[in-house]
Amino acid sequence: MPGLAIVGTQWGDEGKGKITDLLAEDASAIVRFQGGNNAGHTIVRDGEEFKFHLIPSGILHEDKYCVIGNGVVIDPKVLLEEIEGLRKAGISSANLKISANAHLIMPYHILLDTADELKLGKLSIGTTRRGIGPAYADKAFRIGIRVQDLLDEKILRKKIMAALENKRQQLQELTVRRRKLQKEAQPGEELPDERLDLHGLVEEFLGYGHRLEPFITDTTRLCWNELDAGNKVIFEGAQAALLDLDHGTYPFVTSSNPIAGAACVGAGVGPTDITEVWGVVKAYTTRVGSGPFPTELFDDNGAHMAERGVEFGTTTGRPRRCGWLDLVALKYATRLNGATSLAMTKLDVLAGLDTLSVAVRYRSKEGAVLDEFPYHQSVLHSATPEYVELPGFGDEIVDARSEDDLPPAAREYLSFVSDFVGVPITLVGVGPSREQVIWVNV
Repeated sequence: MPGLAIVGTQWGDEGKGKITDLLAEDASAIVRFQGGNNAGHTIVRDGEEFKFHLIPSGILHEDKYCVIGNGVVIDPKVLLEEIEGLRKAGISSANLKISANAHLIMPYHILLDTADELKLGKLSIGTTRRGIGPAYADKAFRIGIRVQDLLDEKILRKKIMAALENKRQQLQELTVRRRKLQKEAQPGEELPDERLDLHGLVEEFLGYGHRLEPFITDTTRLCWNELDAGNKVIFEGAQAALLDLDHGTYPFVTSSNPIAGAACVGAGVGPTDITEVWGVVKAYTTRVGSGPFPTELFDDNGAHMAERGVEFGTTTGRPRRCGWLDLVALKYATRLNGATSLAMTKLDVLAGLDTLSVAVRYRSKEGAVLDEFPYHQSVLHSATPEYVELPGFGDEIVDARSEDDLPPAAREYLSFVSDFVGVPITLVGVGPSREQVIWVNV
């Protein structure tokens, strides 16, 4: 049985949680390998909606390990709130396993993240202000706090003290600027309190450690054991390829690597342990926050996608920018991930449109034809898409359960995308629930 990576191929929000939930049925472990609570997965099962930010989508399968890998940055308060929410819903978290090597998001990370975004003003990146970037920065600076540190008061105190000392000047500057920052904040938005007390932080996080201790383990070895036993392990990414720190639309990216290759680092497995990569793609394109978006729409078609697709961020609630499917970007993302299959979600959202457009190339502002995703940010920011028009399908498809149930125009759309990208579409979503799927070429 393979190690299977499930990754996004656009700017996130492709519906990876639903696909992970479906494919988890014959897996023994589901491993989240990067990101933090800046991501969000929504799963609809039996009419009930579940929203996760840190806990992997496989948590609804109580007979499988549900792993938060070492590559994730964890806000323990948020994680405990999710665990409590599951308990109230009657769902056990006993199968949850947390890497002892995962890094923690501290209150000062959230403070610095928020202040930096406000300081940038119109040049802001559009982060979720959850402290993700500063937490990863501390990891790289080697002053980060890890999950295992929660279990040793002496080490925890020393590490928090060192981190606060490193940030003393920044925190003092924030104190001086606070009134100005508060005026620049959104109406009703409160900045985190910068008054960070060493003793208070130690006590607070020791408390988190006591509550999380039953879940903390060597998750790398857990993955090895499952793979060595011939069991399927799913590696679940957050965000998506075009938000990758190295390969995305920098600087309008996330602070980690959401591509399939990062699953090896973020979970502690070797490249040969992953033999399948599923790229999840929405039938159109969306983006949250700032950054280039060549196929973005500002017309009735974009409004149609936003309304029918309920395009609001799971984590922030922010409205998503909508546009036509960008095949130039999709082909780049599938190659970057080494995708062996595609899962297309939300095909039903396109029902009712007379004509469907897909971008097959760009044109630079100088008039040059760009058949490949441009590596230079200035080129991408000013690129305009060139489209191929395909017939739309007026019929609703939410009840379709086989490829034959789809209108000819919908099947033509799927074929065009698959042929252009060179990767088979194996699964198609035609609604939010896990039952509203069509298996293709299986």
